[in-house]
Amino acid sequence: MCTEHTTEAISLVCKDCRKAVCPTCCVVYHRKCESVFTIDSMKATMKYHLTRRRNMMAKKIDGKQTNVQNTKEKIKGIKEHKSSVEFHVQNAAERAIENIKQKGKQLMNEITGNTETESKQLQDDVKREEIEMQMYMQHCEFIDQVLMSDTEMDLYDAHQAWEAGGVRDTDSSDTRRIDDIRFTPDIVNVQHILDDLQLEKIEDSYQDEGRFLPSPVVVDIIHGTMESDVSLPMLHDVMVLVINGIQTVVVTDHKNKCVKSFYTTHNHQYHSAFPLQYNSWCLAQLHENKVMISMPYPCQILTLEVYPDLRLLSTITTSKGYYSIAVLSPSSLAAGGDGSVDVLDMAGHVLKSVTTHNNETLFDSPFYMCVNKGCILVSDSGKGSVTCMTSEGDVVWRYAPTGDTALAPPCDITTTSTGHILLAYLDSNRVIQLTESGKFVGDVLTTQDGIRCPMGLYEDRHESLFVCTIREIIEINLF
Repeated sequence: MCTEHTTEAISLVCKDCRKAVCPTCCVVYHRKCESVFTIDSMKATMKYHLTRRRNMMAKKIDGKQTNVQNTKEKIKGIKEHKSSVEFHVQNAAERAIENIKQKGKQLMNEITGNTETESKQLQDDVKREEIEMQMYMQHCEFIDQVLMSDTEMDLYDAHQAWEAGGVRDTDSSDTRRIDDIRFTPDIVNVQHILDDLQLEKIEDSYQDEGRFLPSPVVVDIIHGTMESDVSLPMLHDVMVLVINGIQTVVVTDHKNKCVKSFYTTHNHQYHSAFPLQYNSWCLAQLHENKVMISMPYPCQILTLEVYPDLRLLSTITTSKGYYSIAVLSPSSLAAGGDGSVDVLDMAGHVLKSVTTHNNETLFDSPFYMCVNKGCILVSDSGKGSVTCMTSEGDVVWRYAPTGDTALAPPCDITTTSTGHILLAYLDSNRVIQLTESGKFVGDVLTTQDGIRCPMGLYEDRHESLFVCTIREIIEINLF
């Protein structure tokens, strides 16, 4: 470790011994591997990451241009629809007495007010998208200038600026939007109850919490096969960490009995595998560079350090086998085994076990879980359900669909920075979206997006969604 600079500055890894080195120093000498690092290696790494992020933002610009065009078309359609609604209202009012005509005028005013509000809201959306698009263009120009200057300080400053946060989209998910205006005649009782007659009814539909996430764009695909594999991989779960400034993708490979890491440094892609004696299942992040792995057989939970290569730190032996795992606090875990979800201490002792709710069996095969705002979201492939529960075991809500949506058992579950819940379905090749209260919204990813056999889900700090399929890890932007 560099003695003159902080750990936050470290963003390179020795290509021989894979230990972290300090890019702030022009030349770094590693005694253990006797490798010499020059400024060229630092520049190559930062160029790779900046170019990758620049291309990602270019795709965001294309997506936002499409969103702006679609919104403008919708504004045009609103105006045309307004004229059609007014025509129907006018015809109905002309067939009634003066009192009904007065009601028609009131409805006309309501229509005008609603359409003006809707148009203004959508115009605001257009302005926001155009502003964000300009920000991305400016940031792309900035990166182009830095890449053209080819100086280590400019490259390093731009690289660190991106890792510190970069350019983020503004969130409008909580803003309600009028989606349509309908005219519904109601003249059944016109002769009997004239004073209370509803000649027409204007209905506004809103884009509320059940609106779809934006369109997906595939950014990168990592193939999960390694030379050391004894068979084709069967990836189960995925997690993305930033280790010394290097994005590291960690996956469990059930078939090859190992945990794998994939990362890029010195403009080259690297991977490593930590062999296990038994099949691994799910991942949970314990600290910035530590992950926990559930091993239902032989009833163990391992802790590995990601460096970004993998090394074993500790092994916890539990009283029973757990498939899913999540970190509740620095001193407690949630784990799902056959028929129950348990809260454990860091030594593996059971603090609380949840099996039923209102005399109903809650769990059969709780193979995946995540923590959202202090609650545990449990995906149960046996029950075909998602259960949201507190750490004390109180059920908040359950999603247990019937019919076509209940045919395929669910796999991994995760939440996004916008509060949406995503649920993977292996057999039906799709990822669906739920609201925070467990209401079904619709499909987010399907085979049309290149998704086949999704199992693991994870959103990183740059709001990219990583989908772990059986053979590969797909990085997706939802903009």
